[in-house]
Amino acid sequence: MTKSLFVFLLSAVMIFPVLVHAQAKTFSGEIMDSQCAALGDHSVMMGSSGIKTEKACTLACVKAGGTFVLYDASTKTIYQLDDQKKPEPLAGEKVTVSGTYDASTHTIHVENIEAAK
Repeated sequence: MTKSLFVFLLSAVMIFPVLVHAQAKTFSGEIMDSQCAALGDHSVMMGSSGIKTEKACTLACVKAGGTFVLYDASTKTIYQLDDQKKPEPLAGEKVTVSGTYDASTHTIHVENIEAAK
């Protein structure tokens, strides 16, 4: 009996981090391009190119080779997004992203993106 209880507890301890890690979370910020997010805002690109909106800037920078990311200005954190199609309609907007976070790659495995309320 003691041995089976030990095996059960050991298994529970080993699997708990996996279960906790896989839970979906929500993240808030702006859908930006990777270049402007690294700078913290769109001012450099918008100032030098004549682009007038954050959406147009984000789309232009992604077209030029960047990727869509979620940028949390309050913490200055850049989250990579594994899905590059879902963020496109919300480029330059404040959003809430739900998904699981992979800390080793700083990537959100996107389940859903919606405009912030």
